[in-house]
Amino acid sequence: MFIERTITSNLKASLNHRDVTIILGARQVGKTSLISRCLEGIRHHVLNLDVLVDVNRLTSLAAMEPTDAFKSLGSPKVLVIDEAQNLPETGKIMKGWFDKSVPVKIVLLGSSSLEILDQTAEPLTGRNEKIFLPPLLFTEAIRAQSWYPQGNLHPSFFTAFKDTIQAFLLERMVFGNYPRALTDKDREAYLLNLTSDYLLKDVFQLGLVKTPETIRKLLLLLAHQTGSEVSITELASALSIARQTVQRYIETLERTFVIFRLPAFGKNKRKEIVKNHKIFFWDTGVRNAILKDFSVSLTRNDIGRLWENYAISEFAKINFLSGQKQNLFFWRSRQGSEVDLVITHNETIQAIEMKWSPKRTAPTRAFHSLYGRQPQVLNRESLPQYLTKIQNSLQ
Repeated sequence: MFIERTITSNLKASLNHRDVTIILGARQVGKTSLISRCLEGIRHHVLNLDVLVDVNRLTSLAAMEPTDAFKSLGSPKVLVIDEAQNLPETGKIMKGWFDKSVPVKIVLLGSSSLEILDQTAEPLTGRNEKIFLPPLLFTEAIRAQSWYPQGNLHPSFFTAFKDTIQAFLLERMVFGNYPRALTDKDREAYLLNLTSDYLLKDVFQLGLVKTPETIRKLLLLLAHQTGSEVSITELASALSIARQTVQRYIETLERTFVIFRLPAFGKNKRKEIVKNHKIFFWDTGVRNAILKDFSVSLTRNDIGRLWENYAISEFAKINFLSGQKQNLFFWRSRQGSEVDLVITHNETIQAIEMKWSPKRTAPTRAFHSLYGRQPQVLNRESLPQYLTKIQNSLQ
């Protein structure tokens, strides 16, 4: 089952550009399925650098004249290099072919960010177009459901299907939005397998972590602290390792799209906390797999934290798909007033509070008094419709 992605039209358009297209995202988010869908009916060839035979073949092709190399591949219109980060020479090889104007569109897929892909992508500076693919958006996931209406969506849908949407939202909070977390019969087994080694494969293969067990313990601590301000010093003490090591591990988990940091927003250092960070998981199914807690219950002890992570990750994914044009923050005053999400773009500021309960809750007035912006409250009933409006603006 293929689930339509918001970014599909952008990817198809990029295939008509000469620049090398680089698609980045965590393993299993659907990069290979997406490019395969976009290349239907187009002559193409795929080399997967997770496979030793394909690594050796690419290396041997690099020693040939580019024209002869592509003839040996059947003269494809598009060449796809999957898991491009596994061969540091990939970027230099692609640059050589690009500079010789070989009549082929080159697409690189990578499961690590450009910081880790530096060796691969750096030679392509000025010659590439980057597309980021996160786990499914809530709106992508819900549109794949049989009960979701086709064609134009009538506003009454959110009222008529309120209970169904709420049940689906809770499932997505628990099992997350990886494509197979929607389609596999045993979703728990899939997520446990994903988080046991596969999601961290690049981290281990590239030797970025000396002791795998330590990073697993770090992930467990971060899963318990979701939505809280994180102290590097406390994490280092709990793990009995240096602060610099904790910092490096967190940066590595960011670069492999497991977690993301939300910095504090503020302009008045006397009244606001501006140095701290919160850490969230890109996918709450991954977070729950680390905790080994797949309880689909409205009374989960961590339902507030889980809701905040899920809601904020939706905004982070939308920003990711849009090319990270916005800046995302949280805000807290020294008196304890908080806003869960502050979004800035150019001179505009938007403040949002995530409330699990649909009961009306007045937002904090402190942010408005400082910035003249009244925070908007989104709860489990209002978020789906709000995200749908944003999704429509992306297309």
